Amino acid sequence: MEDLFFTAETAGMRIDKFLSNAVDNVSRSYIQKLIENGAVTVNGKEVKSNYKTGSGDLIAIHLPEPEIPDIQPEDIPLDILFEDDDILVVNKPKGMVVHPAPGHYNHTLVNAIMFHCSNNLSGINGVLRPGIVHRIDKDTTGSLLVCKNDASHRSLAAQLKEHSITRKYHAIVHGNLKEDTGIIDAPIGRHPIDRKKMSINVPHGRSAVTHYRVLKRFGNFTYIECELETGRTHQIRVHMACIHHPILGDTVYGPAKCPFKLEGQTLHAKILGFTHPTTSKYVEFDAPLPEYFLELMNKLR
Repeated sequence: MEDLFFTAETAGMRIDKFLSNAVDNVSRSYIQKLIENGAVTVNGKEVKSNYKTGSGDLIAIHLPEPEIPDIQPEDIPLDILFEDDDILVVNKPKGMVVHPAPGHYNHTLVNAIMFHCSNNLSGINGVLRPGIVHRIDKDTTGSLLVCKNDASHRSLAAQLKEHSITRKYHAIVHGNLKEDTGIIDAPIGRHPIDRKKMSINVPHGRSAVTHYRVLKRFGNFTYIECELETGRTHQIRVHMACIHHPILGDTVYGPAKCPFKLEGQTLHAKILGFTHPTTSKYVEFDAPLPEYFLELMNKLR
């Protein structure tokens, strides 16, 4: 069991919304169930989900121990870019969550690779993330690496830590960048108010560096390549937004309304390169741009 305490800095926000922003990895519906069960108090008294916070309210939430779900293999088609006895490189589609989490225990990439690889997945990251070394966002497409055994996982995790893995993303951003190339060096950490977002220049932010270059200009939009020197949560999305060129379709860090019918940000993990854990040779994989991305660029032309 875990007890968390918060002090409301502003008045007028619903308590369920306040806590879903403040507490990591929990949904608003889950918060509402806790409130119904009396696990949330404000100034020592139980409240309802529609309670509006007052400035200075002391809010306490009692989180029960999480139940570890039984994650099941699912026969979901995979776009495989490469596979051998040690690793699997897949081209993740838009809308697929990488690993199970509250609210997403089915139809994830992990469910798919568990079916495809049977029991041949590394167990270093536990039962919710077998084989997963790194992740990309639900609405980001492209190259993702999976490890089939612990030795491969340790090798690739070490390369990630050393920043020696090549990770190049393609994106379409708002506006016309002034320079053809640039470097964004801005630490990233959890947003101080909205805990589901990341932000630059926050206390205890971790070093984050993104290199970008322009591939094509479309007037009010620019097609770019971003290469990660580090790999923080939402790094490219946060960094491009911080220089006032948010990724097209990203309603979290960019405009709330998108001029095109898109499902999330136009961000694609195109190039993934690393030293193979067994052969020690450098290998590189290129995930082709998804159909929606190509159609959008044709419209912009």
